[in-house]
Amino acid sequence: MRPLRLAMWSGPRNISTAMMRAWENRGDCAVVDEPLYAHYLAHTGLEHPGREEIIAAGETDWRKVAAGLTGAVPDGKPIFYQKHMTHHLLPHIGRAWLGELTHVFLIRDPRAVLVSYTRTRREVTAEDLGSVQELEIFQHLREQTGRTPPVIDAGEFLKSPEAQLRSLCAQLGVGFTPRMLQWPPGPRPTDGVWAPHWYERVLKSTGFEPYEAAEPAVPAEYRPVLEAVLPSYEALFEERLR
Repeated sequence: MRPLRLAMWSGPRNISTAMMRAWENRGDCAVVDEPLYAHYLAHTGLEHPGREEIIAAGETDWRKVAAGLTGAVPDGKPIFYQKHMTHHLLPHIGRAWLGELTHVFLIRDPRAVLVSYTRTRREVTAEDLGSVQELEIFQHLREQTGRTPPVIDAGEFLKSPEAQLRSLCAQLGVGFTPRMLQWPPGPRPTDGVWAPHWYERVLKSTGFEPYEAAEPAVPAEYRPVLEAVLPSYEALFEERLR
């Protein structure tokens, strides 16, 4: 049987790392953490926490990254979970290899993303949040395959993680296991070298965090960014798993 190569696309400050924990904890799943990050930083020249360490530890040739993601699965596992940031798929990167993956999109209200993101980086652009890129990738794949990829909204997911995971697993043709709901705290060898900068809460976690109903207030200085990304989020929200 061919392995399931599962590409989970997300913007930053979502539940993407917790989702990676859930899949890795299954026991039958290999994971890779943001494999295009080193290429993204090397190509754009952007300053991110741990930039030089990320570039040194990663692969800066996107073609080699794509070959690894579509080649042999680590340890021969039947599932290969690939955590991707949408903004890492830069426009010059070829997309033919995406046809060899199964895709899922993870979205989060950009108000919450902005408030979380700016705790670590004060300067933020619409491109940093990845929402516009996420919609573009989604539309590209739907046109390419004729199928609508699953979309998971983080807010709705956190209201009922088990029900959402059961539904997603059914769509993907894999069995659900309760091991996806809880995991041991602490770092993993599979975490990116950027984990100390971004994963503080996840490293302490043993499961998905409780849903918070309060809508965060976005400071006025970030309103233009919110207005730029909100339509893309809303379009994807209409396609969400229900």
